[in-house]
Amino acid sequence: MVFSSIFFLFFFLPATLILYFSVGPKLRNLVLLLASLLFYAWGEVGYVMLMLFSISINWIFGLLINDSKSTPKRCKLFLTLGIILNLLPLAFFKYGNFLLDNLSYFDSGIIAGMLGDGQIHLPIGISFFTFQAISYIVDVYRNTADVQKQPINLALYISLFPQLIAGPIVRYHDVARQIVRRTVSLVDFQYGVQRFVLGLGKKVLIANNIGAVADHIYSLPVETLPAGLLWLGMLTYTLQIYYDFSAYSDMAIGLGRMFGFHFLENFNYPYSSRSIQEFWRRWHISLSSWFKDYLYIPLGGNRKRTGRTYFNLLTVFFLCGLWHGASWTFVLWGLFHGLFLVLERGAFGKVIGRLPGIVQHAYTILVVMIGWVFFRAESLEQALVYLKSLANFSASPYLDAKLFATMNAEFYIALFVGIIFSYPIVPRLFSHYSYRLEQAKVSTRLLIGSLTTAGTIVWISFIIIYSSAQLMSGSHNPFLYFRF
Repeated sequence: MVFSSIFFLFFFLPATLILYFSVGPKLRNLVLLLASLLFYAWGEVGYVMLMLFSISINWIFGLLINDSKSTPKRCKLFLTLGIILNLLPLAFFKYGNFLLDNLSYFDSGIIAGMLGDGQIHLPIGISFFTFQAISYIVDVYRNTADVQKQPINLALYISLFPQLIAGPIVRYHDVARQIVRRTVSLVDFQYGVQRFVLGLGKKVLIANNIGAVADHIYSLPVETLPAGLLWLGMLTYTLQIYYDFSAYSDMAIGLGRMFGFHFLENFNYPYSSRSIQEFWRRWHISLSSWFKDYLYIPLGGNRKRTGRTYFNLLTVFFLCGLWHGASWTFVLWGLFHGLFLVLERGAFGKVIGRLPGIVQHAYTILVVMIGWVFFRAESLEQALVYLKSLANFSASPYLDAKLFATMNAEFYIALFVGIIFSYPIVPRLFSHYSYRLEQAKVSTRLLIGSLTTAGTIVWISFIIIYSSAQLMSGSHNPFLYFRF
């Protein structure tokens, strides 16, 4: 089930909210847990048992780790076993096909012949709920959170449907108290609705329209395309993945707030960055901070010699790429970003830091866009040909009726809005006018407050109605991060 679907918007979500607020506080976790399991079973009914296995294993090992803290070696052993048992299903389901495909180069198809042609299906969201589960047992081990003795509460943390499928990755110590005790104020619920609708608009009206063009360009024979079309494909995918993923995060944060959960932000205008280091402080914040706290720092971080710091960075981003997908294109994407992070820690970073801000920004965007080519390409060969062809300005114009059909007025509006609002223009305007409003008369503030409320109702209504119309027409509607 996806958030941007008619069934979710008009049946599942309203029914869950009504039932949730109809019962007393003691039953709300159970209601939300059952709703979350149903949400997951809707598209992955065969893998609900895998989810329950993850819940059971982590509940047991959380108790074992907590009870053995007086004997550090045993405590560490339970932590290690718990992490291994969490990673085994992820390794099998996500990397089994990748391993077999690569082994086939060495055994001439013997292994593939023994196992048949069947492909291992990847359970939706397994990368996200596995990392959340690991964060729970690590937090218990580090004493940054108390052990959860109630299995229903832990099950809710691991399976909570607002962020189950595509994040943000919620760490246990950030929501431990909210799982046990939380309230929903009218202000919180109102904010949650607005944030959810904002994400819905970003997904349906911007990401989907831009993504239809990006997907079509990447499906064409790259070597025959003119450079201008390839640059357009690179730009549209750069915007598509940002609006698609940040939209899901907005909707997850909004849904969480409706049920009393305060999830941390996952994006902070990453395309306004002036370095790759800054980009990773703004992009997919929950993942980058997870790798930092649970892998980079335990490896030694930047506390040791320079060479070890570079090794740690490359290791983290190698695994970051592999986490995104079982393909050499993802691995190369991760190492590509890791390499620039290493370079920016040295003389190259000092040179970039002395350049004008607009040049720093152009450098960062170019690196990020090139990286997205590896991320989007179906194969390493396609990615390399794509990048090589970016300079092919002598190619003949490519005439494609389907492409021209997708590049309609809605596409150009979405492209314009997508570029403008990928920068922090709205927050700056809001900050400026909020300051001016504080200096205004009371009557002026009341008038502007009324107009703001009316405006909010108008844009929320517009997005819901227009998005619903788009969804009912069967428009292009994938969620990119579902496959991770």
